[in-house]
Amino acid sequence: MEKEAFILSFDFEHMNYYIESKETTLAKTIKVGVTGGIGSGKSLVCQLFSIYGIPCYYADKEAKKLMVKDHELVLNITNLLGKEAYNDDATLNRAFIAQKVFNDRALLAQLNQLVHPAVKNDFNRWSDEQNSPFVLEESAILIEEGLYTSFDKIILVTAALDKKINRIKQRNNWNESEILQRMNNQWTDEKKLAFAHFVIDNSEKQSLILQIDKIYHELIN
Repeated sequence: MEKEAFILSFDFEHMNYYIESKETTLAKTIKVGVTGGIGSGKSLVCQLFSIYGIPCYYADKEAKKLMVKDHELVLNITNLLGKEAYNDDATLNRAFIAQKVFNDRALLAQLNQLVHPAVKNDFNRWSDEQNSPFVLEESAILIEEGLYTSFDKIILVTAALDKKINRIKQRNNWNESEILQRMNNQWTDEKKLAFAHFVIDNSEKQSLILQIDKIYHELIN
């Protein structure tokens, strides 16, 4: 299908953005997964991609919405975890669910098997509605849960351990023991590297926007 695409570029010599228009043949929207450990800065990376007009689907936020609004999913979660999974006002009882699944990997896996397909379907619906060279989905567990196979490309956001810990302390007010416990439940950056097409280092040692600009232009060309 022929359509006009508007490509945002950055002129580093004159420090200006400019827009290019070109006819492109788009067989399908390129789907790019953005992942990384807690505190790596995935959301910031996606926000910076939005400067280029690239939309992002935030899987964790959308999953929470679906767990309340998708009637079939609500029924399945209730059958799995019990009526206590929802408050009297039909909102999600996050404290109860977290308590149930935090130390029960088998139960967590069953919950994920219910939620992930609903999120995937919703992401596909959403991506079909976008008009951009590619779309992003931000998710911390794309690789661990095997969800990376649904994407054309994967961007891994990494950061030094001390940077991650400081960011999480400022954002969540957790102590270091709580942070490390949650980190230990995730794959290490080193283990995820084999699945990544692009790696962004968010340790504040090199320009984040320059790394994003390079990936952006590789994906649109």
